[in-house]
Amino acid sequence: MAIEVTGAHVDGLDEILTPEALDFLASLQRTYGARRDELLAARHTRREAVSRTGRLDFLPETAEVRDGDWTVAPAPEDLVDRRVEMTGPTDRKMTINALNSGARVWLADMEDASTPHWSNVIGGQVNLRDAIRRTISYTSPEGKEYALRTDQRLSTIVMRPRGWHFDENHLLLDGTPLVGALVDFGLYFFHNAKELLERGSGPYFYLPKTESHLEARLWNDVFTFAEKELGIPHGTVRATVLIETIPAAFEMEEILYELREHASGLNAGRWDYLFSIIKYFRDSGPQFVLPDRNTVGMTSPFMRAYAELLVKTCHKRGAFAIGGMAAFIPSRRDEEVNARAFAKVREDKEREASQGFDGSWVAHPDLVPVCREVFDRVLGDRPNQLDRQRDDVHVTPEDLLDIASAQGPITREGLESNIEVALLYLEAWLGGSGAVGIHNLMEDAATAEISRSQIWQWVHNGSTLEDGTTITAELVRDVLKGEVVKLKEQFGDTWDERQFDLAATVFEEVALADDFADFLTLPAYAAVSE
Repeated sequence: MAIEVTGAHVDGLDEILTPEALDFLASLQRTYGARRDELLAARHTRREAVSRTGRLDFLPETAEVRDGDWTVAPAPEDLVDRRVEMTGPTDRKMTINALNSGARVWLADMEDASTPHWSNVIGGQVNLRDAIRRTISYTSPEGKEYALRTDQRLSTIVMRPRGWHFDENHLLLDGTPLVGALVDFGLYFFHNAKELLERGSGPYFYLPKTESHLEARLWNDVFTFAEKELGIPHGTVRATVLIETIPAAFEMEEILYELREHASGLNAGRWDYLFSIIKYFRDSGPQFVLPDRNTVGMTSPFMRAYAELLVKTCHKRGAFAIGGMAAFIPSRRDEEVNARAFAKVREDKEREASQGFDGSWVAHPDLVPVCREVFDRVLGDRPNQLDRQRDDVHVTPEDLLDIASAQGPITREGLESNIEVALLYLEAWLGGSGAVGIHNLMEDAATAEISRSQIWQWVHNGSTLEDGTTITAELVRDVLKGEVVKLKEQFGDTWDERQFDLAATVFEEVALADDFADFLTLPAYAAVSE
């Protein structure tokens, strides 16, 4: 049976969803869809065990992997130097600006910085296809023209598909939605793998939301299958895995081992990592309750342990360690704000470079020179720090789970900020934008997840504000009403054109329901798909 396309016609659809491409997606779905379902069920089983014990540990059954003598495959030439990586969604303007940014790598994001609106799913593939063939251009509504520069090296594209948990409701096989990750990966690989190889690059991917080495094994099997189906040499794919879930932090070596013929590195996805800690230990007691999110940084002992273990693991196995996001958005009007923010970004990147990271992420082209300057100073003539082993690092399960070491209060301002950010982000997400500038910070799904999951955890643990007020569902609803009033005043005449009422409904559902929603984007996707 052929794939049924239920999505509306959008620009580029017929060029992307060719009969041959759909057949390829169907093969991926038939071969791996059921196994994906089993792994999602295994996530819930493991989480339930952690809920009872409040404990995670390194796996005894994979000790041989951790003790073994092995390394990942050598990196292709255009991934040897990754000192600055620019992130952003795959809309047409962003694609051009990112490739022109001077960053060594562009994380072409079809996940947290995008949304699964049908026009984005197809449009992102069109834009990446055109970018790879150097035919992409864009003219803004104001008449400004954008084109790829010919006087400098363009960023290497590393595409991030959706996580395993997401289904694509607009593509059905036997009446069942296709796995979103297989759709994003499959279409990109089908249309571009051979072209990338002919241009001296290759099909490179960032893998999000991974929770276990078994999920990494599934990705590895998908890569091997896809290479064979299209006659691409085995090992051509390169994957960098985001360590952005707490169970994955206990399986870093195993994840690299499963992908060793296709692995490129690991990334410290710190915002999703905080969300995962809250989600995993949401009902494990007050010792796992985090304070205001803006007080929890990479210098917190449990976050430092996570980062240094990642570097040690990567360099032990010949893989790259990539640092976290600098989310600041420079202001065109306030140089004082810029100066303070640039200083913080520089301090953050200096810490990562000193820990041994090989590169790091920024969310805006103006931050590329800041990050590059820091890593240039540390690297000198070297392209990376793979030769720097962190044998001085010894991380225990207790170090990774020392959440109580995060010092800071829970404040009324923190509660209000969480609700405001979640509302602004959800409203933009419902409209099709996955990367949203809020108070000079680039917010994506990860930071919105932290905001709503913190509130759920505070309510269900009876946490108190700094002034002694207990955080209840009633208090959250009162603050929510107040934030809606503020936003209504802020947006004035354009309020009726926006979807804040729906955003507030989705927020209340994911922040206050008795049952914790695994991902806020799933009910949001259901809302826009109805």
